[in-house]
Amino acid sequence: VQLVESGGGLVQAGGSLRLSCAASGITFSSYAMGWFRQAPGKEREFVAAVNLRGDNTVIADSVKGRFTISRWNARNTVYLQMNNLRPEDTAVYYCAATPSYGPRVQSDYNYDYWGQGTLVTVSS
Repeated sequence: VQLVESGGGLVQAGGSLRLSCAASGITFSSYAMGWFRQAPGKEREFVAAVNLRGDNTVIADSVKGRFTISRWNARNTVYLQMNNLRPEDTAVYYCAATPSYGPRVQSDYNYDYWGQGTLVTVSS
């Protein structure tokens, strides 16, 4: 199983980035997908999740209204569109896959597979 993130980089505050996560080795349409992030010196935190069909999402309060998650099952890819970025969004962003989309979707222990992460740096 491989989850490979891309799209990270350096952006100024107020800018936008779109992260992608390409999955292989799993039946992608059978897994809910999530994005998490970890800032230096902080614990990993939930960002967003999307269900199997892509018609239901959960977004963390800290990014609600600025970030959206979507998926394209035909391409085995999940996306995280990040707008109006802030310096506090600086972190390594990870995608993850879980067979269960329910009350625990915001908990990282719910996820079976993880990518290696992509760094997002937002300058002020």
